[in-house]
Amino acid sequence: MTEEKDAETMSKLEPVISFTKDDLENKHKHVLTTIESPGGEKIEITNNVDVAMKFAIEHKGKFTGLDPATDKRILRKIDAYLLPVMCLLYCFQFMDKLSTSYSAILGLREELGMVGDMYSWTSTCFYIGYLVFEFPASLILQRFPVTKAVSAFIIFWGMILALCSVPQYPGFVALRTILGMLESSVTPAFAIITSQWYKKDEQFLRTAWWFASNGIGGDLGVLIAYGLFKNQDSYALPAWKLVFVVTGVLTVFLGFIILLHIPDTPTGAWFFTEEEKVLAVERIRSNQQGFGNPRFKKEQFWEALTDHRTWLFFFLAVAHNIPNGGITTFGTVLLNEQFGFDTATALLMQLPSGAVEIVGCVLFAWLSKFMKSRMLMASFVGGITVMAECLLAFAPTNEGKLAGLYLWYISPLSFICIISQVSSSVAGHTKKVTVNAIFLIGYCIGNLIGPQTFIASQAPDYPGAKVAIVICGTVALGCLITIHISYYLDNKKRDSLPPVDMSHIENYEFADLTDKQNPNFRYAL
Repeated sequence: MTEEKDAETMSKLEPVISFTKDDLENKHKHVLTTIESPGGEKIEITNNVDVAMKFAIEHKGKFTGLDPATDKRILRKIDAYLLPVMCLLYCFQFMDKLSTSYSAILGLREELGMVGDMYSWTSTCFYIGYLVFEFPASLILQRFPVTKAVSAFIIFWGMILALCSVPQYPGFVALRTILGMLESSVTPAFAIITSQWYKKDEQFLRTAWWFASNGIGGDLGVLIAYGLFKNQDSYALPAWKLVFVVTGVLTVFLGFIILLHIPDTPTGAWFFTEEEKVLAVERIRSNQQGFGNPRFKKEQFWEALTDHRTWLFFFLAVAHNIPNGGITTFGTVLLNEQFGFDTATALLMQLPSGAVEIVGCVLFAWLSKFMKSRMLMASFVGGITVMAECLLAFAPTNEGKLAGLYLWYISPLSFICIISQVSSSVAGHTKKVTVNAIFLIGYCIGNLIGPQTFIASQAPDYPGAKVAIVICGTVALGCLITIHISYYLDNKKRDSLPPVDMSHIENYEFADLTDKQNPNFRYAL
């Protein structure tokens, strides 16, 4: 007992270590103090910190307290101004992705002379572009203001999408590759924005809202394609070309909306008062993270590469997205060829899938608040997904297979869970950017492999693709459970260690420490 009191007295006598404006403006590395990580390593806290640190220094002493009512008011304001625009963009980006699937049964394949596996390559080349540019895109988002950077990507992406109505097959493949490069910025940008504005326990549901808006995008795209198909004699251009023109123009417009509407950080929010800006920063202090750091840190990059969870994320992304790439590209084709629906009906039969995605993913993410574990909920949904994949592959009737196809559309919840974990459970901005890039490279690899499992000679049933879907769903579920166990054991180990008092280091939460360096960091379960 005496030793504990002595330790407590000594901690109170420790000099308060604080950052100054001169520290942050000094480009040379300056060590303020050292701490011990949960792994027993000595970690230097330097002046190379998060950009939120400057704001915290400038507004020192202005924080008057954050009561629950004020906290909820700030959260409602953030939701009202950010979520609708983020959901709308994700809705459009998925609609853009599916534009080739819709166009495939509106005359695209015939007019561009596609035979054999040529159509599969129009999807694969998209993800090759995404794969090649994912890491450069992530570095651009780290180096430059995130909203301005992603807005530029979106505007150019809309322009290229509209141009897809012009070329023959080689040019179409080239444009689809460029589209993949441009779209590689959207998901990492949204993961960063979510971590900037929301607390850890708020991020899963918000990520589910914007990601599951894919379902709205899918249904909106179906309705546009259906309307163009039914009235194609009224237009000078073929229906498949108009799909690209309409979705491309809408995307350009939305890019400008995002540029003007969403701030780069909460401290630059045009819809906040000065007091609310301070409160918004204090809200996220509990995340043990800030807004980001534009300087690249080699030690964090290496930590990301050597963290076993990075590679569990990667393999989960590959396994999850092999089915996703195949079904996204061939979903309408299956309804048309295997289930025997005519073109118009095949388009309309896509509508339930979008409804299942938006309602199912958001509902299960919301229910996780009562289970108190996003990882458990995601694993439960992963089990349902495997069941749906077995129905799609092995059900003896078309009705059973169709039920499996529709039920499969709740599968994105597992992917959403990992996106939210990158936001809330990967700390250190360079590490977060690197893990995000590796995770999305896995997403690319899965999506570019997926269409290739649908072999033209196996049409219209594609048995090989369906077996691959079941195997990949099982692997993805195994990865998800392993990640959960890893987080649980790590938190338990940290809780068993003697507590580390860091109160003498002012604003240490914004020191840009990684999750492995910060002894007070806990992983979201």
